[in-house]
Amino acid sequence: MEEDEINRSASEHTAHGGHGAHARKRGPREAWGDFRRSPFFPAVVLVFILSAAAGLFAGSYTYSMANPTPHHIPTALVAPSGSAEAEKFVAGLDKALNTSLAVHPYENVSAARQAMEEQTVFAILDVRPDRVRMDVAGAAGASVAQVLTQAAPPVAKAIGVPVTITDVKPLQPGDPRGLALFYISLAAVVLGFVGSIQLSVHARTLNPLERIAFTVAYSLLGGFTIAAVVDWGLGAVRLPFFESWMILALTMFTSGMVFTMFNTLIGRWAMLPTWGLMVLLGNPSSGGAVSWPLLPSLLGHVGRWLPPGASVNAQHTAVYFADAQHAFPFLVLAGWSLLSCAVFWFWRHRHPGGRDRGEPAHGVAVGA
Repeated sequence: MEEDEINRSASEHTAHGGHGAHARKRGPREAWGDFRRSPFFPAVVLVFILSAAAGLFAGSYTYSMANPTPHHIPTALVAPSGSAEAEKFVAGLDKALNTSLAVHPYENVSAARQAMEEQTVFAILDVRPDRVRMDVAGAAGASVAQVLTQAAPPVAKAIGVPVTITDVKPLQPGDPRGLALFYISLAAVVLGFVGSIQLSVHARTLNPLERIAFTVAYSLLGGFTIAAVVDWGLGAVRLPFFESWMILALTMFTSGMVFTMFNTLIGRWAMLPTWGLMVLLGNPSSGGAVSWPLLPSLLGHVGRWLPPGASVNAQHTAVYFADAQHAFPFLVLAGWSLLSCAVFWFWRHRHPGGRDRGEPAHGVAVGA
């Protein structure tokens, strides 16, 4: 009975503002600490990050693709030395396009056609006193070929010579806008880092070599599936199957390892730089949806050094310019892969996964 009275007295003392440690009011610092440790903090951060990402995503694609404008179009010129007609036609085309053609003179059409095959020029102007012949390559850039085709007839009419326009390297019938290769490269990029995210969520105890091996495995199988569906299943584009498969697989592996690299460096927020590099910057500047001469000049240059641009470049050349494949896009993809693997391997103790760590993994909050 006495013990009950003591307990009741202590309770009343506390309720009326007793001086014990538990009765002290919590200050803003303690409340902020509790909030930081709660699941509400990352959720609130994600709300703001996702809203900002939505605006950046829409803005980056609109800026790059909504109103493609010629900035720098490499063009081959075959004409007699000092040809007045050539000077007038080039000047008129410059004015009509509101740009400056990068004119490269060639001795004959054959040499100019070889330059087009190597994708160093996008059009050939064969100018004679009584006519102009323009060759474009839709496969080199459908958007570039379109703007040149629309601009040339009024210019030729203005200088009083007829013009003949021929697409000497057309796109395949199943891909009249030239977007299929961009879409399959986009699929490889996105699924590459999504696959790495899922390994971090559902197979987080994989050790470093095992994680790399499974990234190779899903990249090979995923690249094969993408190529098989687009070529064999839909018949949209006839692919050089093995080469296209390997390009897609290398793209998926590179994308997956880029996420793994950032996951090693900054943990749960790795999705932010991965998304920014691959999707916000890489895909709009890849030249897949809009050819690089029509992109803002900085994007046109930067995009070739990023994995999405390298993938589109390699795939595009493999399909349409097989005899002039370049090493550069493969070196870009290999460079990003090696860099990502090296960072992951040398700082593997920081990666939130593996069976050799004593502490539990932290997860990948944004990617989960």
